Amino acid sequence: MNAATPEDVGRFLTVADTAEILNVEAKDVLALLRTGELPAIQVGKSGQWRIERAVLETYIEAMYEESRRKALWEQSDFANIPELSGGRIIKP
Repeated sequence: MNAATPEDVGRFLTVADTAEILNVEAKDVLALLRTGELPAIQVGKSGQWRIERAVLETYIEAMYEESRRKALWEQSDFANIPELSGGRIIKP
């Protein structure tokens, strides 16, 4: 089966589409939806999840930013101060 391209699908993605884009399993996407980490809506009588493409792109950008900030924090001198690093000392 070929991977779905943005032109192949509309405004909303299914859980399966989203899992394919993120290269994770559908259960991982469902976990993100249930916690609200990845915003989505439920539609129809069966309550099937739909993820708006723009929301998914925003989520991906936010994860990149979180990773960037974490890397910068771990490189900083402040990461070695337990009071500022949640009680952890991060060794270089």
